[in-house]
Amino acid sequence: MSTSTTPTPARADASTTPAPSHVPSVHVRAAITWLAIFPLVSIGMLLLAPISESWHPVLRALVLTAVVVPLAVYIVVPRLLRVHGAIMRRGTGR
Repeated sequence: MSTSTTPTPARADASTTPAPSHVPSVHVRAAITWLAIFPLVSIGMLLLAPISESWHPVLRALVLTAVVVPLAVYIVVPRLLRVHGAIMRRGTGR
């Protein structure tokens, strides 16, 4: 019975790995998420109201969130985070 061990890959030296980009605080991310969600929900409610008057409120919420959440997560929040990053870099001179 052999007790050989499998060699583990060497860790990359800390100086060769890129430094992680600055991640905004949870409070900044919450504010940015709200800035994305509020207008999307407001506009969605206005657009959905004429055709959903007779719908159950849960169905209205389901349809609205099915549209708003992907828009916010994949399009609006990433763009707002890029804008925030650009503003922060401009402010610090990096």
